[in-house]
Amino acid sequence: MAREKVEKTNAVRILEQKKLPFSLHSYCCEEFTDGTAVADLLGEPREQVFKTLVTVGKSGGYTVFVIPVAEELDRKKAAAAVGEKSLELLPVKELFPLTGYVRGGCTAIGMKKQFPTVLHVSAMEQDTIFVSGGRLGLQIQLKPEDFLAACGGVWKDVTV
Repeated sequence: MAREKVEKTNAVRILEQKKLPFSLHSYCCEEFTDGTAVADLLGEPREQVFKTLVTVGKSGGYTVFVIPVAEELDRKKAAAAVGEKSLELLPVKELFPLTGYVRGGCTAIGMKKQFPTVLHVSAMEQDTIFVSGGRLGLQIQLKPEDFLAACGGVWKDVTV
């Protein structure tokens, strides 16, 4: 039986280039689906599925936060974690031009430019995590340490 061919995204290319182990999981999706629904579609625990949030700081710098899908970013904690006075979520219309990814398909791996990335500390409790694969309907499952190796991120507690 022929293996299903998945269109490679920048995230997949980078993981292959760095020889980091991962697996891909597809689900039916033609428009933005929130992270908790994605976890349910995958049949995976919500604490194992992570969403990617891009922020802009008071200084004008961008930071990427990767947190569990059922959690909410604490902007004060997040700002303090990256040395900013305050942070705002990047407006959706600015996401694709800045990152090369669309809402619901955005991942910290393989953005147009690598921005400082923070992975929530709860990922350390998981053997593997799921993050967007770089397009709608595609998730990447990998070890949290390999995710950080792919995007140069750090661990921090940044949720409410």
